Amino acid sequence: MFVVSDHVSSDDIARVEARIEELSESVERCRKIALAAKLTVIAGAALTGLTLFWVVDFTPSLFIAGLAAMIGGAVLLGSNKTTWQQMQDALQASEALRAEMIGRLQLRTVGGNGRGDG
Repeated sequence: MFVVSDHVSSDDIARVEARIEELSESVERCRKIALAAKLTVIAGAALTGLTLFWVVDFTPSLFIAGLAAMIGGAVLLGSNKTTWQQMQDALQASEALRAEMIGRLQLRTVGGNGRGDG
């Protein structure tokens, strides 16, 4: 990823911040996918339950569609969970790197007497 040397420039920090932004967007996308997957599982379970209890007319295709929605939603949820965790770990690592890089900068007080009451 990024190698932190003794010299840290604002360009280095900007690159890390751009990566943090990308990862934040990916984490948000994963959150939305997880919500959609959960809703798909719920809808499939409701459809299957309604057909099993004859609330709606039982047709094999409707029953299979409900099962497919439940299975597909569960698979999507599991797959997305792994991706979400990887993105979250990368985001935390990038944030730690940014904090380390900022800590290594030779910051100085601008104006005033150096006590912050300027």
